[in-house]
Amino acid sequence: MIRLLLVDDQQLICQGLKAMLSLESDLEVIGVAHNGQDALEQVKALQPDVVLMDLKMPVMDGREATRLICQSFPNTNVLVLTTFDDDGYIIDAMRSGAKGYLLKDMPSEELAQAIRLVQSGYTQLAPGLMEKLMTGFSAAPATPAPTAQPAKNAALAQLTPREQEVLQLIGTGLTNRDIAQKLFISEGTVKTHVTHLLNRLNLRNRSQLAIYANSAIDT
Repeated sequence: MIRLLLVDDQQLICQGLKAMLSLESDLEVIGVAHNGQDALEQVKALQPDVVLMDLKMPVMDGREATRLICQSFPNTNVLVLTTFDDDGYIIDAMRSGAKGYLLKDMPSEELAQAIRLVQSGYTQLAPGLMEKLMTGFSAAPATPAPTAQPAKNAALAQLTPREQEVLQLIGTGLTNRDIAQKLFISEGTVKTHVTHLLNRLNLRNRSQLAIYANSAIDT
């Protein structure tokens, strides 16, 4: 059973989500919060598996709440569920530690499946958002900040050729299983490479690796 905390300042949204998700036999809504501060307190008290987090809320917004939850409660996965699809919101949420970024207009069965996948360790982005991010990266100015690109080059240089391959494939959205099949290695070996990448690049999760890969590789 996957235990859920719903965080949204609109009560009707929370009520609708609770009713919809309660129809799934393996999902259980154990709490509802209406701002980021309330979410922090409920995560501490209830220790949910997954938090569905809105972004725009009073008292404390969803980005800050996501950062604090991911710092203090690493066993709780935060999945952003919002109406905003701006690049800045997506990148901020992923940098704060969110394991996924979804939009509120998605079908209920897809939301339920995304929750299961996030709980299983996969990153989830709403359809079109990865392409949107990649387009944004490719449209960025060709001349990087004076110190940013050398730093990225130095970070990439410390990776083994295999780790660079894995990083590039993560950037395309492949799962560990897909990468293992493509490189003819075991899934456990891929997981080891991912752990090394997170440590060497000082990143927090797979979502940040994907963003890093799309902004750094082939630049």
